[in-house]
Amino acid sequence: MKRPNSMIKKRITVLSVMLMSAGATLADQVVNLYSQRHYPADKEVFALFTQKTGIQVNVVTANADELIKRLESEGEKSPADVLLTKDAARLSWAAAKDLYQPVSSEILEKNVPSHLRDPDMQWFGFTQRARVLVYAKDRVKADELKTYEDLAKPEWKGRIVARSSAHIYNQSLLAGMIATHGEKEALLWAVKVRQNMARKPQGSDRDQIRAVARGLADVAIVNSYYLGLLVNSEDPKDRELAAKVKIAFPNQDDRGTHVNISGIGVCKHAKNKGNALKFIEFLTSKEVQDLYPVKTYEYPLSLKMVTPLHQAWGSFKPDTLNLKVLGENNAKAIAIFQAAQWE
Repeated sequence: MKRPNSMIKKRITVLSVMLMSAGATLADQVVNLYSQRHYPADKEVFALFTQKTGIQVNVVTANADELIKRLESEGEKSPADVLLTKDAARLSWAAAKDLYQPVSSEILEKNVPSHLRDPDMQWFGFTQRARVLVYAKDRVKADELKTYEDLAKPEWKGRIVARSSAHIYNQSLLAGMIATHGEKEALLWAVKVRQNMARKPQGSDRDQIRAVARGLADVAIVNSYYLGLLVNSEDPKDRELAAKVKIAFPNQDDRGTHVNISGIGVCKHAKNKGNALKFIEFLTSKEVQDLYPVKTYEYPLSLKMVTPLHQAWGSFKPDTLNLKVLGENNAKAIAIFQAAQWE
């Protein structure tokens, strides 16, 4: 017996609505991430987030400047829900360009210390990087290196190595010093440290550590997690070199050691804002905070939660300057480095 056309049409309509609903549900279960980071640990964290929430993380990777320009050019049509960068200065730039939007989250207010997040709740740190001094065990005593300012003293002539001033890590360190001492003193420091270098600024932070271990210099300005990478390297030569150096955390008797962050925020035109916020909150959860120090050797948001490697380095007091200042002082830092002829 043939079914009436009206009944067939009704069932087709119902089926179409069901399929459309299912498709919408699947489409909603995503968060689109623009990320400067490219670490294997991130893939592990993203997979864990998907496993727990059912939300798929779609990732576009590029350097921070490229991602920021892309967001600007895409405007309202941008598919990006979240932007992640490896430095607070770039987070601050993105906020100044109106690429983020403020969010309300008790979880983020609880998990992220106030100095590691934007005062307007537009971006949030989820790992910390301490910019430390790594020195040769056999040629330097720990009490010789108490502050960053010590590096400007004449006794360090020909004994320091550092990477280029074009790198954001050094720019942010100097931006913090500008906030503490002012531009005049920051320039004087940059000039004297450049004069005390054993070679022209070059290479990565790991290259600076290797240079100290091999006797080319006695002290290097580096991020702490790079030493962690050498300590745990698959290359036995790197592990051997890492054993020849130690870490000093500067300025423990005053403002504390300069820290920076990897951070993230919800994009202004996010189509999946709810998922984006869940994702950021997940990055600050204890489960993820316990994972990153083991995988990347960065510090977690709470310095109390550390690995045996970090414990061996010793505890330290961080500078609690709000990191938004690093972006605000970045142009000044670049100008000072140029004036100091710090290549």
